[in-house]
Amino acid sequence: MSRSSRRKNGASDTHGPHAFDRHYEQVYGDRWPVLRTALIAPPHQVALPYPLKTPYYLDDASRAAADALPLSPGDRVIDFCAAPGGKSLALAVRLPEDATLISNERSATRRARLHRVLDDHLPETLRARVTVTGHDATRWGVVHPASAQRILLDVPCSSERHVITDSTHLARWSAARTRSLSIQAFALLAAAIDTLVEGGTVLYITCALSPRENDDVVARAFSRRAGLVEQRRLDLPWGEETRHGIHVLPDRANGRGPLYVALLEKVASR
Repeated sequence: MSRSSRRKNGASDTHGPHAFDRHYEQVYGDRWPVLRTALIAPPHQVALPYPLKTPYYLDDASRAAADALPLSPGDRVIDFCAAPGGKSLALAVRLPEDATLISNERSATRRARLHRVLDDHLPETLRARVTVTGHDATRWGVVHPASAQRILLDVPCSSERHVITDSTHLARWSAARTRSLSIQAFALLAAAIDTLVEGGTVLYITCALSPRENDDVVARAFSRRAGLVEQRRLDLPWGEETRHGIHVLPDRANGRGPLYVALLEKVASR
């Protein structure tokens, strides 16, 4: 098929469904057809536990990831990119005594949804311990350095499970988007590290398939923040170990995921 014919059929060398499949075939090899089928199947969702006012459903791997961030009494906890709010809910129901949660979302539209989710699901006693902000999280470490004990960082990512089931997004897909998202993800992770106090931890999360947005971002953080952070072990059910974290993929996790998780501890300051 000629290049012009491929374009007429919704494909190109760099964009669209054929480029998408070719890219992930290179990443996952013979596993890709099975993984692709699992991505299209319904996700494995669960309801977050009591004491929510009404049930909130999210991917079981996302629930387990939020539970993997260690929390202690008195902690200042930040959900850096909090909308739509599921992981903030999961953190809120686990807040120890005297701990507080900041749920941050820069986008005004997404922040409005975050407000609704928190208001609709959290009892008043828990809602009073959660503050919603609209800051640029990439600047947090400059404006408020060494100010938090725990950070959950669920970065904007390629979200291939959504892309593959949406013809419009799939037609627009290109590897260039993965590259740009990885740059943004590193900026957010670096800011999170700078925001932590010594001994603080950041849980880095994506729902991406691409190693460029997962292990590669964490590896760059180790390089650019050398000596400041160390990897900590995670025990996440259904996960496959990678260089720096754990990857939950739906073909081997009964529909859960995709979800990449890495736990980093800040061990020194600049």
